[in-house]
Amino acid sequence: MNTKFHELLKKTNMVVSKKSILSIAAVLMMGLSVFAAKNDERDVNQIVVKSFHKEFTNAKNIKWEQKTGYVKVEFSLNDQVLFAYYDNDGKLTAIVRNIVSDQLPISLLTSLKKEYTGYWISELFELASDDQTTYYVTLENADKKIVLRSSGLDAWDVYSKSRKEVQ
Repeated sequence: MNTKFHELLKKTNMVVSKKSILSIAAVLMMGLSVFAAKNDERDVNQIVVKSFHKEFTNAKNIKWEQKTGYVKVEFSLNDQVLFAYYDNDGKLTAIVRNIVSDQLPISLLTSLKKEYTGYWISELFELASDDQTTYYVTLENADKKIVLRSSGLDAWDVYSKSRKEVQ
C-alpha cells in the first residue's frame, strides 16, 4: 500500500511539474509579446519616431504606445523616467515626470502642508506643456481621495474629490 501511495505521489508531482512549466512558459511568452509590441517603434507613427529621436537623442529604455490620436513614449533620460506625448503630426504636446514633494516649488509645498495636514501624498507629477508647468498631486486620508492641480506656482485648485469605499 505504501508503494502505491508513492507511485501516485510521483505521478501527481510529474503532472503538477508539467503544468507548472507550461504555465510559466505561457506567462513568459505573453510577457515577451507585450514587451515587443510596446517597444517596437516600427508599429508607431514614423513622423513621431523621427521627432522623438531628434528631441531626445540620449533617451534609453524607450517604450512606445500608439493610441487613438496620439503616441505615448516612456523613456529614461539622465537616470529619470519620463513620458512624452506626441500628436500624430509629430508635435510634442506634453512631457510628464513623477516627482517627490521636495521638488515642488516651495510655495506649493508650503500650501499643501498647511491646508492638508491630515492627508498623505500617494501620487505627484509634473506636466510641462506649451511652455507652462503644472503639478498634480493625489492626497489621501482614511476616508477621502483628492486630486489637486497647481494654479500657477503658489496655489492649488481641486481637480477631483472622491470618497473611499468602505471595505
